[in-house]
Amino acid sequence: MRNSGRFLLVFFMLLLGQAVAAQVSFEAKVSKNRLGLNERLRVSFSMNQDGDNFNPPAFEGFTVVGGPNQSVSNSWVNGKRSFSKSYTYFLTPNRKGKITIGQATIEIEGEVYKTTPVAVQVTEAVNNPNSPQARANAIVDDNLHLVAEVSKTNPYLNEALSVQYKLYFSSEISVYNVNEVEMPKYTDFWSHQIPIEKLEIQRGEFKGQPYNYVTWRKTVLYPQKSGTLVLEPLTLNVSVDVPTNRRDIFGNRIYQKTPKVITAGKRTIKVRPLPLAGRPDDFDGAVGQFDLNVRYNKTELKSSESFQATVKVAGRGNLKLFSLPKFNAPSSLEVYEPEHKETVKTNLLGMQGSIEDVYTVVPQFQGNYPIPAVQFSFFDPVKEEYVRLRSNETLIDVYEGPVAAAATPQQNRPQIKSTVLDAPTFDFIKLETELLPMEVDSFYGSQRFWLWLFTPLLLFVLVLLVLRKIENTTVDPISRKQKLAARLAKKYLSSAKKVLGDKGQFYDALERALHNYLKAKLSIETTDFSKDRMGSLLKEKKASESNITNFISVLEKCEAARYAPSTAVRMQEDFDMALTVITALDREI
Repeated sequence: MRNSGRFLLVFFMLLLGQAVAAQVSFEAKVSKNRLGLNERLRVSFSMNQDGDNFNPPAFEGFTVVGGPNQSVSNSWVNGKRSFSKSYTYFLTPNRKGKITIGQATIEIEGEVYKTTPVAVQVTEAVNNPNSPQARANAIVDDNLHLVAEVSKTNPYLNEALSVQYKLYFSSEISVYNVNEVEMPKYTDFWSHQIPIEKLEIQRGEFKGQPYNYVTWRKTVLYPQKSGTLVLEPLTLNVSVDVPTNRRDIFGNRIYQKTPKVITAGKRTIKVRPLPLAGRPDDFDGAVGQFDLNVRYNKTELKSSESFQATVKVAGRGNLKLFSLPKFNAPSSLEVYEPEHKETVKTNLLGMQGSIEDVYTVVPQFQGNYPIPAVQFSFFDPVKEEYVRLRSNETLIDVYEGPVAAAATPQQNRPQIKSTVLDAPTFDFIKLETELLPMEVDSFYGSQRFWLWLFTPLLLFVLVLLVLRKIENTTVDPISRKQKLAARLAKKYLSSAKKVLGDKGQFYDALERALHNYLKAKLSIETTDFSKDRMGSLLKEKKASESNITNFISVLEKCEAARYAPSTAVRMQEDFDMALTVITALDREI
């Protein structure tokens, strides 16, 4: 028992010592990892607890020209103590090549701690060594970074991914006046920028070192074609305050303002095509996780009434990039064009919400009408397989109203018997004719003359009008879809005009109007909406280069201005430009 008690006590002390040791930080930091032979290097050895018996490394390959300079910081924030102590040296290299700064040691509470060796690369002498501007640029390069963080680099076609642009900066510099020089271009992507209402400074790590950072831009992307796609870089113009070696009369550090242009660099996305194996025939490009719901507001009604059928798809995925399955009904039920509704929100995980088509149906005759099931197919990128959903069949009971005409079987018709009449039956008929003189009437110029003359002409005109009416109403499904898209384009243009001043709703409605216009003119589906695809199809339709450029420019303005500052005048200009482009393309196509 004594031995086991001693063992537990020793084990507890070891755990306690490891917990205390885990809280101690002692590390070496250099001002730059690459310098010229005639430049200076600053090395700081920092700790978060006070210690004794500090021993610096030998600094082989360097000459110490300054230091050690000792600084101590001790503060209390929200009842928590924050302590920092550092020893700083200034070195000049003695040779070119890779030089390693050895370990420094410190004794803290009876334990000896060592820093990790740091390697620096010494190059040829520079033209302007350690000048204020050169030193400031070097500090900015070492302490300021713009990074594009991509959630997925190998998504499926039409699968959501996000890109966040984060600006990392160390506590040694101050960053302000950040402006975008070049915005990223998302060619072959459907993009949605998530608005950032307020920039917040957060703590994080960059290459294993503690940094402050702000998230500058967040965008959700849906690739519209497979293969290797490139995300164009984001470029920022930044003003940076860099500390100098000078101090004012009060001993405060003097800072130097340094402008800097930084870029996140290009990122490559490898988009996987959707598999062909197991693809349903009715698949229309839906990718994500969805549920199908088909509902009716009534299933029993009179023929003079109407009912509504709603086809709804809800879940997470590319909700705005595919068409809902069609609602089919017997020919005796008159089905009107559906009203489309969307309740979709977009975050870093992609679109989520629901889309639905509401059909108004009017029966013509009484009877029982079976409504066939609605089928919907989508690809689940998590399961990596196609999923097919099917609604239930429904019976609509129309219990009052006219009955549809039906042919009566020959065998059910009543038999007609011949009747033999008696001779006196027709005695009431006069057998002797009394002739009277007839008044002679001139036919030429009479009402009958003119009626017989113009009736054939009127009938001919009436037949032409009826034929033209039949031609206009009997259209193929493609023409019907084009007319629907054209009506939707006019509807969204009208909607955009109504919400002038509301930036988000305005640019969303304007972008949809342009997309539906192309569906009407080019007979393409929503999944084909890439700018390259639009340009090539418009060229095939003999559209001019200027109108193609203006059309794509309006789309890009919708993407760029949706979450950027915009005025009512700017929105009116974009609306007028969209109307002008559509009118010009109508004349050419």
